[in-house]
This record gives sequence, C-alpha cells and structure tokens, in this order.
Amino acid sequence: MSALAVNVLDAHSLLSSFGPLGVAAVLFAETGLLIGFFLPGDSLLFTAGILAAAPSTAAAHVSLGSVTVAAVLGACAGAQAGYLLGSRVGRPLLARSRSARVQEGTDRAEHYLARYGHGRAIVLARFVPIVRTVINPVAGITGVPPRAFTLWQLVGGVLWPVGLILAGYALGSRISNIDHYLLPIVAIIVIVSLIPVALELVRSRRARAQA
Repeated sequence: MSALAVNVLDAHSLLSSFGPLGVAAVLFAETGLLIGFFLPGDSLLFTAGILAAAPSTAAAHVSLGSVTVAAVLGACAGAQAGYLLGSRVGRPLLARSRSARVQEGTDRAEHYLARYGHGRAIVLARFVPIVRTVINPVAGITGVPPRAFTLWQLVGGVLWPVGLILAGYALGSRISNIDHYLLPIVAIIVIVSLIPVALELVRSRRARAQA
C-alpha cells in the first residue's frame, strides 16, 4: 500500500517506497521523457545523499554506493533515450507539448547548444531544471553527432548525480539528526536549482527588449 500511495514529487516518499530503483526511474523519466520535466531530480539526489549518511532513518535509509550507481545509470540511460526520440521523431515531438515550460526549456536548450557548443551545453544542462529534460531530444533534432552526444552526456550524467549525492552525504555526515530537517533543506535545494532558470529568463527578456 505504501508503494501505491507514493508521492512522486516527494523525494523522501520515493526513497522510502522504492529506494535506489526509484532514483533510477525518476532520473530516467526526467532526462529521457518530456513528461518528466516536473520531477524532483535535484532534491531527490541531495536527499538520497543525506539519507545514506543518516542510518537513524531506517525506513528510508539507502546505501551510498547503490543509490549512486542507480542515479548514474538512470541519468545516462534517460539522456540517451531522449536523444534517440529526438533524432527519430523530430521536432513534432516537442511541438505537441502544450506546456509553456517545455517550450521555454526548448528555446533555452537551443540557445545553450548555439552559445556553448555541444560539449559544454550538454554537461551544463544537467544542472538546470527543465533544460536537462529537453536538451536531449533537441540535440537529436539539431543533428548533434551521436558519438559527441554520448560522450558528453555520460560526463554530465556522472558529474550531476554524483556531485549532488556526495554533497548531501557530506552534509548528513556532519550534522546529527539532519533527517529531521529534510523539508526545509529540500525547499532550499529547489530554490537554488531554479536560480539558473530565473537568470536565463531575465537575460532572454532583456535581449528581446533590446531587439
């Protein structure tokens, strides 16, 4: 019953119900399927790191090694699936989405690829919500070479989840009973993760105003 009642937007609920498998599934959906743009990738990874360092939370405790491996596999497999969808289905895949957030994310993903080049854009996009969802099909649509995409998405697919998990683990290892303060910590992570999105929106609006 607890698995059926899981809240996919609550990192603690996901980890309690599914453990590392839930982490892999969420990251696959967030980075490989356009419908996953709303999923809590950043907060899930950071919370997983905290809970790996907090054995007092028996119901949601996860192994650092298993959750890290699951996160990397989910993130890398999801990005590759998104790229294949983009290269085979093409732009109509994104055009069918009625979400304004997806459309804005698509514009930013194309901007990243044009401004930073394939490698930097694909790696940096991992750390930007929504953009990390749409950049993979956009890369397939715009003809990013498969080898180049695979190389850089693997780099980003390791740096992003491992970095956030280890950051959460480091914090959880230093503060006792940190699992009691998960809600405010997750709120801070969500706010911080949205800062790049807000800055990009401000830049794009200024550019349009100047144009």
